[in-house]
Amino acid sequence: MLLKDKVVVISGVGPGMGQAMARVAAAEGAKVALGARNQAFIDEVADEIRAAGGQAIAVSTDIASKDQCEALAKATVDAFGRIDGLVNTAYTHGAWVTVDEADPEDWARVFDINCLGALRMSQAVLPAMKDAGGGAIINVSTMSSVNPFPGEGGYATGKGGMTTMMKHMAKDFGRFNVRVNATRMGWIGGKPVYDFVDRRVAGGDKREDVIAEITDRIPLGVIPPEAECAKSVLFFVSDYSSMVTGATLDVNGGQYMAP
Repeated sequence: MLLKDKVVVISGVGPGMGQAMARVAAAEGAKVALGARNQAFIDEVADEIRAAGGQAIAVSTDIASKDQCEALAKATVDAFGRIDGLVNTAYTHGAWVTVDEADPEDWARVFDINCLGALRMSQAVLPAMKDAGGGAIINVSTMSSVNPFPGEGGYATGKGGMTTMMKHMAKDFGRFNVRVNATRMGWIGGKPVYDFVDRRVAGGDKREDVIAEITDRIPLGVIPPEAECAKSVLFFVSDYSSMVTGATLDVNGGQYMAP
């Protein structure tokens, strides 16, 4: 098991990759702490993990709140005794508008969640990681920060800021043996993307045409499945990446190959 006996905190566990990551982490032997604003949803995911023989807790968490981030970290230590990994996957998208029409206040709100929320959560778990002798933090970013997609300016700017922040975190946290890395995700084959496909089909498009519109741009020829994407993120929690920090991994099936 890749994550046997590790304790992993995952923020932003929603119906997309977050819930898949929690399930994959548990299947790989980790004890998982789920954080998100929707208590009912994360309770359901945690119950399913426990029913499958795993260990999980679920704590309602708004990463815009320093106190709530610290409460999630404390609940994790209280339940499992330590924290080995943190995955910062929580985000908000903001308005789907082009930059010329963007509201700077909306961007500020998005940046507060997508970038500063990851900072709050990382600072909250750092004391426990120091006590454990080290740990790993992964900031989940987006391909749109390097390959712009119309309407995602605010979202991608916040995630791009988080990716830059990751390098400073890696430099500053290294003395505590805490590694910090990032993943830049492309299309992820989960509920949010397939809801988008369903909306296009409801609008009159053929499903196979919508899927092909996406996969024709991806060398591997598929929409990357969310569970496989989750594995790429969780690699950075594992001991197989023990000498990797300050790195960014593109997880997009080859659609965009960053220099």
